[in-house]
Order: sequence, then structure tokens, then C-alpha cells
Amino acid sequence: MFRSILAVIVGYAVFAVSAGALFHLTGQNPHGEASVPFMIGATLYGFAFALLGGYVSGWIAKRRPLAHGVAVAVVLALGAAVSLFFTLGRGHIWSQVAALAAMAPAAAIGGWLRARVVGLPVAATASKSAG
Repeated sequence: MFRSILAVIVGYAVFAVSAGALFHLTGQNPHGEASVPFMIGATLYGFAFALLGGYVSGWIAKRRPLAHGVAVAVVLALGAAVSLFFTLGRGHIWSQVAALAAMAPAAAIGGWLRARVVGLPVAATASKSAG
């Protein structure tokens, strides 16, 4: 159980720390207006790190990698949904929408990829919880 919790925390941290670094280094407010090229680049960047986070979560857990990737996706989506709720009418929501539409699914795909790499039947890993 501890390993599963740690796996999800670390997997999410891979995504969250990379996102924080991107916005800090570029000086871009994630809830501010952004150019279309920046939004596309940031979404692709977030997708890549969410995918990596889901993969790392499955790797650390050493079992049920898809379930752990999905758990990272759920944490990511919950954070984006809460942020979206509090940002509506107070700022731009492109980053939250991108997180919900592209980055959360990417974390689940990362778990799926880890399952494929270790040769687990993906259907069997999806039917079990991350606990």
C-alpha cells in the first residue's frame, strides 16, 4: 500500500514540478493570457511529462502499472478541475482545459505503456484498483 501511494505521489510530482518549472522559467502565468504557440507548446510539454509521470508511477509501484497511471491521471484531473472552478470568471482557463483534455489522459497512457513494456496484459491491469 505504501509503495502504491508513493508511486502516485512521485508520478504526479514528475508532472507538477515540470509544469511549475515551465511557468516559472518562462514567466508565463498559467491562468493568464498566452499566445497560441505557447499554449500548444505548453500542452505538448505537459502531455510529455504527464505521460512520464504515469509511466514512473507504474515503474515505482512494480505492479498494476495501468492502475497507478490512472491514479495519477485522477489526481491531475482533480487538481485541474478545482483550479478551473476557482479560475472561472477570474482568469484564462486554457491550462486547466489542456490538463483535463490532454494531460490527464496522458498519465493513464503512461501507465498503459509501462504495462506493455513489462509484458502485462493491459485488460487485467485495468480491472484492479491502484491500492
